[in-house]
Amino acid sequence: MPEPSSAEVRGPDASSAIVRAASAAIVGCVVVAVLYVGSDVLIPLALALLLSFVLAPLVGRARKLGLPRTPSVIIVALFAFAILLGLSAMIAGQVGQLAADLPQYQSTMREKAQSIREATGGSRTLERAGDLLQSLGRELNAPSPQGRTLGDDGKPLADPLKSGQPLPVEIHQPAPTPLQNMQAILQPLVHPLAMAGIVMVFVIFILLQREDLRNRLMSLAGSNDLQRTTAALDDAAKRLSRLLLTQVAVNAAFGVAIAIGLSLIGVPSAPLWGILGAVLRFVPYIGAIIAAICPLILAAAVDPGWTMLIWTAVLFAVVEPLVGHVIEPVVYGRSTGLSPVAVVLAATFWTVLWGPIGLVLSTPLTVCLVVLGRHVEALRFLDTMFGDRPSLTPPELFYQRMLVGDPAEAAEKAEEFLKERSLSTYYEEVALPGLLLATRDATRGALDDRRLATVRAAADELVEDLDEWADEDPMADRIGQTTDMEIVAAVESSDADASAAPLPVAPPPMVRARCVGGRSALDHAAAGVMRQILAKHGVEASLEDEAFLSSASVVELEKGGPRTIVCLALLDPTEAHLRLAVRRARRRAPQATVLVAFWSAEADALASGAARAGADGLARSLSDVVAFCLGRPDRKPTVAAAGPELRRAEG
Repeated sequence: MPEPSSAEVRGPDASSAIVRAASAAIVGCVVVAVLYVGSDVLIPLALALLLSFVLAPLVGRARKLGLPRTPSVIIVALFAFAILLGLSAMIAGQVGQLAADLPQYQSTMREKAQSIREATGGSRTLERAGDLLQSLGRELNAPSPQGRTLGDDGKPLADPLKSGQPLPVEIHQPAPTPLQNMQAILQPLVHPLAMAGIVMVFVIFILLQREDLRNRLMSLAGSNDLQRTTAALDDAAKRLSRLLLTQVAVNAAFGVAIAIGLSLIGVPSAPLWGILGAVLRFVPYIGAIIAAICPLILAAAVDPGWTMLIWTAVLFAVVEPLVGHVIEPVVYGRSTGLSPVAVVLAATFWTVLWGPIGLVLSTPLTVCLVVLGRHVEALRFLDTMFGDRPSLTPPELFYQRMLVGDPAEAAEKAEEFLKERSLSTYYEEVALPGLLLATRDATRGALDDRRLATVRAAADELVEDLDEWADEDPMADRIGQTTDMEIVAAVESSDADASAAPLPVAPPPMVRARCVGGRSALDHAAAGVMRQILAKHGVEASLEDEAFLSSASVVELEKGGPRTIVCLALLDPTEAHLRLAVRRARRRAPQATVLVAFWSAEADALASGAARAGADGLARSLSDVVAFCLGRPDRKPTVAAAGPELRRAEG
């Protein structure tokens, strides 16, 4: 009977993957269709959702003052809508005034166009082409010969009554009545007022039923772990509220600054451009540029010279970088959490679906999705797709840089990390897990000798570059200053208890530590990390060469002086390798204390192997190693102080 081919074996898995991809594509198309068709309902709902996040902290403040929930919600909502209606009235007044003044600026624009043409010495080709188009337009719009008495040659035309030609008839509409005039004025306002009313109802409903909506979302996103899901949703709601409220405040300050500056410069309708700038600034990168176009054109049209145009350009060129690169990093602390590509894609997507209002809502809506994806496991793909965090973990990024032999970039990232965490935390959370990934690749044959040597050399160079840093936790005022999202992700995922910095600095000479790799070249790189951290805490530490555990090495007898501890670094050992390394260390230094440090997850089996081999201690972190060498084995519960205790635990 013939054996099934590899394609036949992979058939079910491939078919299921195709089915899943097709299902996801169908669901995505349905969602896009619903967003497009239901825009009349979904746009007010989206506006209400974002506005509720902005108003939620204000409702909380009102409740702290002793007001019940319902009056608090109604008062805050009415206050917010009063502000919005006031801004809308201001915009309408400014637009009407600007429309009435625009004809006054036509002559100034013609003079400036003429001056530009004369200054550049350009030909009159474009002017002649423009005159030709204007003459063609006049010919096309001119009345037909039937309504003329003279021809082009100046001779009178024939009488249409005598020639039998039909008479031209013109139909004139009667003058509109006062009721029709009122209808024409109110009709454009019906849709915005209806949308405002729907948004107001949605906002009040969302603020009143906030906990109920959270529970319903929780049942959809992850009701199996109520505690974790509840905490995640509450944290996401608080983060979104703070973020959106801060964005509103910062953008409002930007709009006020632009309005005041344009008013001092003399640009007409300065409040209108300030409001437009505040709204468009919700669109990152390009919002402020779009907001600057109309004031620049108007400044060029109003001023016969170029002074107003130059000062307007300077105003936007100064205020936008000041807000974007100075004020926002201080206020936000971190970025909004979106990658630049996600911002562009989101702006394109929502603009195609919902038009200009989709462009304004694109970033806040995408921020909401990313924050929820960061806290809710079922929505994790949203953070992966649109978030600004790296797709690889910090240890994977470290391993990647070691593979290409780039310790300089790794050192640069490490120095950013050290602004917020200690040196031992960096090694424990980033470097050693990265070396552990390399060790596992080498064990399964995916890492050849050349690449293994590259990783080892790059790791050694990185440790040397970081030797000037002390193992200490940074000051509180330095925490939160980094804006590198790779480092932000590494800091947020790190364990605060992984640091050895709180351990004291030993007065030498207490002990003498001899650090050595137990098996591979990468173990020796980890031994170099141990030696550096021990030295930071005052322990006399040395890094032994790879021949230390060789069977041909000469037996060393401990002499007087500090107690010697042989620190074996084994990143991912098997029990056989661990026992062999301990026995060779015992054979080389019979009177020394042997400490085994490893970073594998198989703690119980390795502890038994170390006990049978006669190890005096077992450490699973750098803080364990430092605590053991300082004579404080009780500092960390993962440290086994003595060989007999290990053997009793095994029994």
